[in-house]
Amino acid sequence: MQKYHFRPYSPNQMVLFPQRIDKDIAEEDPVRLVSGIVESLDLSSFRKLYKERGRSPYDPKMLLKVIIYAYMNNIYSCRKIERSLKRDVHFIWLAGYEQPDFITINRFRNRVKHEINNVFTQLVLLLNAKGLVTLDVEYIDGTKIESKANKYTFVWRKTVEKNRAKLLEKIRVLLSQVDDAIAQDKAEEEAVSFTPETLTEIATELRDALAEQPASKSKEGKKALRKKQKQVRHLEEMADKLSEYNSHLETLGERNSYSKTDKEATFMRMKEDAMNNGQTKPGYNLQTGTENQFITDFGFFPNPTDTLTMIPFLSSFSMRYDRQPKEVCADAGYGSEENYAYMEANGTEAYVKYNYFHKEQKRAFKNDIFRIENLYYNQDEDYFVCPMGQHMTRAGTRHDKTGSGYRTESAVYREQRCEGCPLRWGCYKKKRGDREIEVNHRLMEYKRKARERLTSERGQEHRSRRPTEPEAVFGQMKYNMQYKRFRHFGKDKVTMDFAFFAIAFDIKKMAAKRREMPNKQHRNDILEPIYRIDAAKCRRISITGRLFTKIAA
Repeated sequence: MQKYHFRPYSPNQMVLFPQRIDKDIAEEDPVRLVSGIVESLDLSSFRKLYKERGRSPYDPKMLLKVIIYAYMNNIYSCRKIERSLKRDVHFIWLAGYEQPDFITINRFRNRVKHEINNVFTQLVLLLNAKGLVTLDVEYIDGTKIESKANKYTFVWRKTVEKNRAKLLEKIRVLLSQVDDAIAQDKAEEEAVSFTPETLTEIATELRDALAEQPASKSKEGKKALRKKQKQVRHLEEMADKLSEYNSHLETLGERNSYSKTDKEATFMRMKEDAMNNGQTKPGYNLQTGTENQFITDFGFFPNPTDTLTMIPFLSSFSMRYDRQPKEVCADAGYGSEENYAYMEANGTEAYVKYNYFHKEQKRAFKNDIFRIENLYYNQDEDYFVCPMGQHMTRAGTRHDKTGSGYRTESAVYREQRCEGCPLRWGCYKKKRGDREIEVNHRLMEYKRKARERLTSERGQEHRSRRPTEPEAVFGQMKYNMQYKRFRHFGKDKVTMDFAFFAIAFDIKKMAAKRREMPNKQHRNDILEPIYRIDAAKCRRISITGRLFTKIAA
């Protein structure tokens, strides 16, 4: 009979694991990169978040390492992180066999929600010191991410304003029906608009006046008293309703909608439309700046479109790194006069498309003699020449204002006589009157400069790289790392959560870049901590009252 010899198996032995837990962790495993980077960061600002007395808390470095590594592995739930700390050898080694529960992990995230943004900044400066990013070029794009808020708890500005106007009319009618000198005097004082405080004051005075009246014994007197009491109750209800409408308008600010369960989320149309019916959902417009597929900056905005987000986003880049990027590349959603003017004033090369940029390159557009872009313009005498050769002289100037308050100026040119023109069929669609055009000369000049940059050799390089920069980051974020919906309420917590994600994303990209390096020495250079850099090349700057190390240019 043949005998089989197996290795000894005893799961309850005294020493089941090796003396060093990291014995089974590869030297180039990303978990070691996470540990090394966090150890090199300046987390002194975390200390002020803890009290000197009481029970000793967990080391913030340990919790930061665990959360970052969890986000790198698509684990965003605190309960799942707690479970991994008991099952995964990588988490066990990273935590030093500490086992904080999910409440402690979540409290730590909320505690450092204002500090984690500076940790992200330090990481990007580390990438800059390693030569992985230059911070000279920024590829900007936006994507919408759904909020945790209930998608049926919406408040729309137009509905609130319409109902508020109806309510004010009802209040005026009610006060005109109240047969009392107090109400009439208050109505005359508040002839333009009423406030909830005024209505409450009127209702209180009316109620006090009714209480002072002697009790009537007749049936008609009692009926009149009940009618006045009912009017007072209605007035109090209207005061509460007016206060609610005013609160809605105050929360809305410049927005057109918000969610009752997440008042900082705005209803937007998402690309991920499962019902394919164009339903709006509460969410945030995430703007990111990338370079070499590393996230270098991010911000959240309530704007459904990208045009008005560019200037505040570039301002945040300047605040974060104390400099402006030398080159900015973005799609046509950012091509406005206001954005071009801002970048030119700050010395930034704008490789930013505008509407009709691609259409202008086509032969049909260039051969269309009726388009304003193809009309001859005499700059000295300030007139356009129509396809029939007539002069379109300047008839006036029109001013407009953008949503951010930027004032634009357009020149109005009018044809002298279009009646009987044989080319009217393609030049002017109206049956009566002469053709009139509006031309924004400053915007036309900005477009000309942008066209020259975009069609240059450097511009073509940026245009070819742009689809593989922010678009690739969004693809990895939403589909590879399954980060499609926020798990927190409020912009501050949403920003905190994405800051953790951005840190994890960049470290994960660092690990991927490190694996691609053929030279082992170069791979080891990535692991060198930031404090080995010459101290003379570093300086301290303040961002929103917080200090961090910045690599001098």
